[in-house]
Amino acid sequence: MINIKPLRLYFIFLSLLICFIDQFSKYIISINYKSIINKDLILFTIDYLENYGAAFNIFNGSRIFLSTISIFFSLVLIYFIFKNNINKTIDLFSYSFILGGTMGNGLDRIYKGYVVDFINLNFINFAVFNIADVSINIGFVLILYNLFKLGQKHD
Repeated sequence: MINIKPLRLYFIFLSLLICFIDQFSKYIISINYKSIINKDLILFTIDYLENYGAAFNIFNGSRIFLSTISIFFSLVLIYFIFKNNINKTIDLFSYSFILGGTMGNGLDRIYKGYVVDFINLNFINFAVFNIADVSINIGFVLILYNLFKLGQKHD
């Protein structure tokens, strides 16, 4: 097993990189949405949506509440990344992905009052989403994988 303790800052940097990629993609979409909206890129279409709520537009118009939740969960995830008894790399990756996405969407909520969503899947009728949403979902899939894997060891 790798000694992960000295590498904890790398997981924070991974979160910051994810947040940067998310914010940069939203910036590009926001300044160019008139010229690239409805562009079909085989698997998805570029759209532009200002989401004033959370996932699937729940808590619509609750900017202060959602901003507070983003800040709270970001702090909790940073604590988990630095917590000494969490030494599994997969856990740290999952927290990093969730943290990066939470910070990306949280920055939108705090500074704009809405989250910019722009990825619209062509092959399924699904909500429009962004890079931060993808990152959060990757983190949750890693957590579920790890839980399933641990459940298999006890059988």
